Amino acid sequence: MSKKKRVTGLVVWLCIVVALLVCRLLVGIWVGAPAVKHESIKEVMRDAVLHESNKISLLGMKDVNPALISAFTVTAVILLFAVVVRIFVIPKFQYVPGKFQFLLEQMVGYFDNLAKSNSPHRNKFLGAYVFAAGVYIFIGTLFELFGFQGVTTKGMSIALPAPLSDINAALSLGCLSYLVILSGGIAGNGLRGVGSTLKDFSLPISMSFRLFGALLSGLLVTELVYYFIQLSFILPVVVGILFTLLHALIQTYVLTMLTALFYGEVSEPHEKTKK
Repeated sequence: MSKKKRVTGLVVWLCIVVALLVCRLLVGIWVGAPAVKHESIKEVMRDAVLHESNKISLLGMKDVNPALISAFTVTAVILLFAVVVRIFVIPKFQYVPGKFQFLLEQMVGYFDNLAKSNSPHRNKFLGAYVFAAGVYIFIGTLFELFGFQGVTTKGMSIALPAPLSDINAALSLGCLSYLVILSGGIAGNGLRGVGSTLKDFSLPISMSFRLFGALLSGLLVTELVYYFIQLSFILPVVVGILFTLLHALIQTYVLTMLTALFYGEVSEPHEKTKK
């Protein structure tokens, strides 16, 4: 690329940024008074962790955390996508894969190799689980980028967060992964596998809090940037996308890797000691 083209591209991007800033200022002048903040930054941060005030009615039956609505939405989208792919896409797979087929095969192959490399003895169920868990973590983390809105019981609009930014969801996934590891120990070594698994009793807590803390930190930083008007022009877009993508990739890798690693350890057959 020539120097003239680079300069032209830079000028175009600067013009776009300036145009966006001008539009934002003109909108603010046209609207008049600035938007009223219903909550202080302390209340925003507290509610992002505890979900005490901003709740959403679940079909009029119960007031729930917004993350639960996100979890139902993400689960429904993944299941619907899986059904559509199984019925309409997989039967048309070819020996020479297209782009979408190649992407699916690479995803499945990555998690399958992850299971086989860490658990060479028992890995069929493990491969399916780490694939499902990895897809859920990745898509669930990216879900907050779309900014889907929900209406709280107080009548305020709120952006639906990532499902795993709720401590209950993170604990559920951590405990489920621990049960999968426990099942591997039982299948591989019976009661002896149960004992070796129960020795790591803190594993579900550490996995859950690691996942919850990483996603919550990104949410809090983004909320903080959006809250202050002097930071809320272009920076939230950069911060939100970078934090979300980084957490989606890292947490998907960390949880699936730890699950496969511990599953392989407890399911490895132990030779009986000779008397």
